[in-house]
Amino acid sequence: MTESEGTPVWYEFMTQDPTAAQAFYTPVLGWSYETMAMPGADYIVALADGHPVAGFMPTPDHAQTMPAMWFVYIGVRDVDASAKKVGSLGGRVEVEPTDIPGVGRFAFCTDPQGAHFYLMRGDSDQDSTAFAPEQPGHACWNELVTSDQTAALAFYKDLFGWEHGGAMPMGPAGDYTFINHHGAMIGAVMDAPERDTKPYWNFAFQVADIDAAKSAIETAGGTIRMGPMNLPDDKGWIIQANDPQGARLM
Repeated sequence: MTESEGTPVWYEFMTQDPTAAQAFYTPVLGWSYETMAMPGADYIVALADGHPVAGFMPTPDHAQTMPAMWFVYIGVRDVDASAKKVGSLGGRVEVEPTDIPGVGRFAFCTDPQGAHFYLMRGDSDQDSTAFAPEQPGHACWNELVTSDQTAALAFYKDLFGWEHGGAMPMGPAGDYTFINHHGAMIGAVMDAPERDTKPYWNFAFQVADIDAAKSAIETAGGTIRMGPMNLPDDKGWIIQANDPQGARLM
């Protein structure tokens, strides 16, 4: 990939049941799939209109107690240098920089507040299309739920160059602070609803029809937490949901 520094380039769903995940996300997001043979277990690549947008990874043995969840890979030019910077900024490198033959080099990290993310430098010369806000089936928003917005924003600004893009007051819930990267809004940061909530990244995926998506979520065994709700300035509609394995999505 020729990704620029700090761009979301891949999304990955860690699950103990990839087959069940396919059964849910196929009707909800219209994905098709390809299988990559990997050491230990096959890796499922999700496609939107033929474009790779996400992967399903079987939960590894050392993480069997973790629930199903989504992760983001952030593109960097030098995984090793970025991993060292994570540590110097107060984060942790959980999996040191590692090569995946034919795919690229990655590291698994945790920010100072406890939210997980990956660093990634892909081997391909093609740009990633995983994050494409206007295209159905692609990720369109990256939302960090954290215990300390100020510290989190400073960490990601120093690491990836992300900028404060303004804030929308949400009353007792605090500010919803937007993240800009290279002049484009890529997501936001918000306060965790409860003091003991572990910080996490949450992701939204574009759909062509919000009502059809709601129906598909419910029919496929998911749970609607909120919505459909009209976004401010009439910029679209959003649903907050959990898939049948409990993972959050929007």
